[in-house]
Amino acid sequence: MTPRLTIVGAGPGDADLITVKAIKAIKSANVIMYDALVNAELLEYAAPNTELIFVGKRKGCYAYQQNQINELIVERALRFGHVVRLKGGDPFIFGRGAEELEYAKEYAIEVAVVPGISSSAAVPAYQGIPLTKRNASESFWVITGTTKSHQISGDIALAAKSTATVVILMGMSKLSEIVQIFSKEGKSETAIAIIQNGTRPNENVGIGKISNIESIVKEKQLSNPAIIIIGEVVNQRVDLTDIYTKADLAQYDIQKKIA
Repeated sequence: MTPRLTIVGAGPGDADLITVKAIKAIKSANVIMYDALVNAELLEYAAPNTELIFVGKRKGCYAYQQNQINELIVERALRFGHVVRLKGGDPFIFGRGAEELEYAKEYAIEVAVVPGISSSAAVPAYQGIPLTKRNASESFWVITGTTKSHQISGDIALAAKSTATVVILMGMSKLSEIVQIFSKEGKSETAIAIIQNGTRPNENVGIGKISNIESIVKEKQLSNPAIIIIGEVVNQRVDLTDIYTKADLAQYDIQKKIA
């Protein structure tokens, strides 16, 4: 079998937000290496003899370090053929997908990418928050809240000076610093939304202002995984019909017990 790697975006959480091309890749895989934020329902598309390997991070604990994941991809591709690396959201947006492709290519492994729906856009959309809207926002920034060195990203301070919508991923541990940065720019009354477990049945949402969001986080018990959206567009939120049925919620409870 030809050794090959397909990096696949699994979307933001709702299993229905997977692409047809991604499902085809999953079905054809000999090995699937998947992350913690990938919806387990997607693994049901895999063939019965497919090897499933969890390589994600839970509560700060790594199943594998990144260099180990890279080596495992190569080892399994050379041994079994088609490896699918299944990543939450889009693999090229803070997903290290490019790093894994580059490593695999060094070993003459064929590589391909299936883009996924990014949580940075889909999660706000599920809450009726448009990232851009006429007379409210002409652009948006997508920023990691925490850098590789575990520091707050310097781009957040730059974004706070703009009129753009600011979307921060992996930023909950830096929320106090984010609040300080925006307050320093005179934006303590700016609207902010924090969405935990976005697009899933157990989605949890807190909406307020920079000045009071920390108390809302405590009240709502918001934590990771969550996305932070800052800007006037939060005030433009549209009430949407709840897309989850009682059957969806019951299925989520079953999956949670299995996990």
